[in-house]
Amino acid sequence: MSLISPAEALPLDQLITPTEGGIASRVLAKVAGGNVTLFAFDAGQGLTEHTSPYEAFVMVSHGRLTLTIGGTVVDATPGTIVRMPAGVPHALEAVEAVRMLLIMLRG
Repeated sequence: MSLISPAEALPLDQLITPTEGGIASRVLAKVAGGNVTLFAFDAGQGLTEHTSPYEAFVMVSHGRLTLTIGGTVVDATPGTIVRMPAGVPHALEAVEAVRMLLIMLRG
């Protein structure tokens, strides 16, 4: 696992290489209390409905995605953050190519 270096300003775009027709991810930080993962989804890609025991936040930096959280549909665009409560079913679909940070917090 290649975590990012401390005390350095890094451009998010250069930390991940999108995969045509796929999903790319890179863990940027991982500690006992949670982790931060950078994702790149090509348009039309996504994650099927699932649950997580951890509180999570999605921050979109590029593109647009649709999150369905407990049956509620949320349109997420650059500069937005969306909270996904622990234990609530959620799914994701990239409406267009998207880059996002997933922040997971363990209790």
